[in-house]
Amino acid sequence: MPPFLDQQHLLQFTIEVARLCAWLLLLGLIFVPLERLFAVHPQKFFRKALVQDLGYYFISGIIPGLLLAVPLSVAAWIGHALMPSSVQATVAVWPLWMRVLVGLLVAELGFYWGHRACHQIPFLWRFHSIHHSAEHVYFLISARAHPLDNVFNKLCGVIPAYILGVADPVTRTGSIVPTLIMLLVTTWGFFIHSNLRWRLGPLEWVIATPSFYLWHHTMGEHRDRNYAPTLPWMDRIFGTYYVPRNQWPSAYGIETKLPKSLAGQLIYPFRAPEARGNPAEPVAADR
Repeated sequence: MPPFLDQQHLLQFTIEVARLCAWLLLLGLIFVPLERLFAVHPQKFFRKALVQDLGYYFISGIIPGLLLAVPLSVAAWIGHALMPSSVQATVAVWPLWMRVLVGLLVAELGFYWGHRACHQIPFLWRFHSIHHSAEHVYFLISARAHPLDNVFNKLCGVIPAYILGVADPVTRTGSIVPTLIMLLVTTWGFFIHSNLRWRLGPLEWVIATPSFYLWHHTMGEHRDRNYAPTLPWMDRIFGTYYVPRNQWPSAYGIETKLPKSLAGQLIYPFRAPEARGNPAEPVAADR
């Protein structure tokens, strides 16, 4: 490979890392004081697990984007091929705000069913269990995910928007739609994973809050609830909503042990099911 390409890739990588560092600083300045003042479960921020969570944060910020390029291009092409031209023509004249709104709704539906599949299909659970293995849930747990689990969930959300035609990588406005959707879902994800004892009253019917998602991370039967990333009424429609009034989870995580190291956890889902015991059995972190 020519040297100038190596330098260009190195520069892009450096910029990406700098961007992630800036976001991490901003998130820390916002959530660390809030979680100290309004914690559901008071806990130290500087714990042994923090180093691993930071590793997942940078992996989730860099690797999925590299893995998504080809699948998204294929999805966009298939979407154009499947959708009637009359529908595409109708969607093309919509204003940007309408395309973003409809795109968010169809993406949320895809996110919901993709997330639900990760809990119900043993092969997908192998990867998704890493996200649920944290015994302490706070804002950084939003980024604690296996790269392939991350890619799968993003595809589940973006592909419906491509098929409908509200997102289109070929046009300028069409490429903005999936970017805005992923930015909103990713940013809100840090909030709903935060260790905050905040209830928003009637707004909790409309938009996901920490109480909604902390119950999703609880250890036990209620883990298979509350799948939607931003719109909890999706769970109400499909019968998976669970947020008891004036109660908070007492414990997070899952039942069996994951490898202690970050590398071991990344390799873990690829191991033969026989080596891990029952493939349908949830797995838990070693903290």
